[in-house]
Amino acid sequence: MTTNVAAYQAVASGAPLEKGTIERRDLRPDDIRIEIEFAGICHSDIHTVREEWGPIDFPMVPGHEIIGRVTEVGSEVSKFAEGERAGVGCLVDSCRECEWCLKGEENNCPNAVGTYNGVDRFDGRPTDGGYATEIVVSEAFALHIPENLDPAATTPLLCAGITTYSPLRTWGVTEGSKVAVVGMGGLGHVAVKLAKAMGAEVTVISQTRSKEEDGRRFGATDWIARKEDPEALKNHKGAFDVIINTVSAHIDVQEFMATLRPHGAMVLLGLPTEALEVSAPSLIGGRKSLTGSNIGGIRETQEMLDFCGEHGVSAEIELIKADDINDAYDRVVGSDVRYRFVVDAKTF
Repeated sequence: MTTNVAAYQAVASGAPLEKGTIERRDLRPDDIRIEIEFAGICHSDIHTVREEWGPIDFPMVPGHEIIGRVTEVGSEVSKFAEGERAGVGCLVDSCRECEWCLKGEENNCPNAVGTYNGVDRFDGRPTDGGYATEIVVSEAFALHIPENLDPAATTPLLCAGITTYSPLRTWGVTEGSKVAVVGMGGLGHVAVKLAKAMGAEVTVISQTRSKEEDGRRFGATDWIARKEDPEALKNHKGAFDVIINTVSAHIDVQEFMATLRPHGAMVLLGLPTEALEVSAPSLIGGRKSLTGSNIGGIRETQEMLDFCGEHGVSAEIELIKADDINDAYDRVVGSDVRYRFVVDAKTF
């Protein structure tokens, strides 16, 4: 037996999202039903519904930053109880058997199932995301949300939080580390907050100083404005242990590699359309790394949320109504948001 719920759907490539109704499955034994309170808007949603990353099956409900309250639990559920606050991020399932799933890296599973634009491995139906009033998900892919955090401002952490936390932890950021964050948008501002909470000294590398006041408030101690001083990076040779590059613009990799300390790493989170060029000497000298990262597994995502709860880290958001989603999409593309949009799910 299924349940009909209100949702906002992408009905065609590039078309405005429309209000509609979708079906949520009846609970399987390990499922929980979540009444959604807040749904974040990620730039990935926009790329997907506009088919900028390849064709999709319409209609489809986006949204992989989801927080709400558990309203029903399956017969075998042990980790969640009715009334608890729960979250859902970028994944709703995986094979649960491969080496990556067994390591807690479901994000690397070749059969991972996306929260939207995926295919349910049991019934073959397309998955629909969080722009809706309810979602049903296995408890294995649900997350506990710290009650001391504002749930609306915590919602973007289900994507932006784990996307920035994972590389900071993987490449060993700790007390005294020197971290540079390239770009201070939806990902970058969270990266600054997390790196600061880990004890790092944080420098933001941006084009201008328009967000400098915000960046310093979030924890940055230095700011490089490249339009103001195109040669600024040359004054930071060998300065950073880790560079978190959140932008999708094409960059001169050589300039950035020169700012790394020996054994340093530059981590790419953005997806530039042009190929990046790097010379072997810029990596060999100092044993430096140019690498990339994308979200994390469920275990690491819960670790990130617990860390944010302990340190009071959340995103800076603009809370909107569902009717404002299409306008918000255009504003995200135009970089007209500080720093993430979150939809009040009561308005779906």
